Amino acid sequence: MAELKERVQKLLDDSVNPAVSMHGGYVELLDVKESTVYIRMSGGCQGCGMADVTLKQGIERLIFEEIPEVTEILDVTDHAAGGNPYYTPGKM
Repeated sequence: MAELKERVQKLLDDSVNPAVSMHGGYVELLDVKESTVYIRMSGGCQGCGMADVTLKQGIERLIFEEIPEVTEILDVTDHAAGGNPYYTPGKM
């Protein structure tokens, strides 16, 4: 399991976080249990009106393609607490 967690962390560090950092965001790996990855979005991603799109079309797609052992990704972010979202729901 540690090897799977390391692979997910490397993918977040090398591909996901450089992309979301352009909008002031960051994706943190909290845990990997069996084939489920638990993440938290922060910075510009927390509370962003596009966070679900980033998760579904960006993060999930990339992880599922690169690490097929992962079957589920759960975002445990409290998006209502976001203090500086990149896109507020009203801006879209």
